[in-house]
Amino acid sequence: MGVFGAISGQVAKRVAPTAGGGLVRSMLEKAIDGGGPIPGAAKSGDAALRKAGGDVDAAIDALIAQHVKLSGAQGFLTNVGGVLTMAATIPLNIAGLILLQCHLAASILHVRGYDLTRPAVRDAVLVCLLENDARKALSKSQGLTISPAALATADPRPETQDAIAQAVTTQLIALTGGKQIAKFVARRIPVLGGAIGGAGDAWATRSIGREASRVPPASALSISV
Repeated sequence: MGVFGAISGQVAKRVAPTAGGGLVRSMLEKAIDGGGPIPGAAKSGDAALRKAGGDVDAAIDALIAQHVKLSGAQGFLTNVGGVLTMAATIPLNIAGLILLQCHLAASILHVRGYDLTRPAVRDAVLVCLLENDARKALSKSQGLTISPAALATADPRPETQDAIAQAVTTQLIALTGGKQIAKFVARRIPVLGGAIGGAGDAWATRSIGREASRVPPASALSISV
């Protein structure tokens, strides 16, 4: 298997029980509701909107820029130790990314007019984290369209909520378990690994922010949200 295959497998085993134990849903709730030093997503969205003078697009751009900066920094800090600290820092990196990316997507949906207290809207926030292939697979398995807008206006189904959380978990484990082994190879080298890890996290967060920004305003949908 080789040293990096072994390392990636060990990291995946370390992350899987944590994520499977409800990490994704826990981070989602914390990101939206806030607590301690973490402001709620609605509060962050309102602050960005006020600062932008009510300009929704400008507020969303500011939210994305803020979260990209934060995710890049936490990615650097959790990856700077290189291969020797990887097994310890990867779970922290995953938790930090889930929190930041859920907070970003939720803040944007709030600015778009969605009610973050609704379970359906919280499901939509999670879907913003999923890649297109994962959404297509979920749509097929669940027999309904899996997109942020579709879920935000649908009646939540427990089995679909579980499937979404599991899909996010699977995507994260794939990231840490070998499908992106090149990133792990780069992280062998302290500082260089941190820089690459930070850049990757920032890019992923920007992509999620842009995906959330494409969700139509709640006022454009046919039912009350």
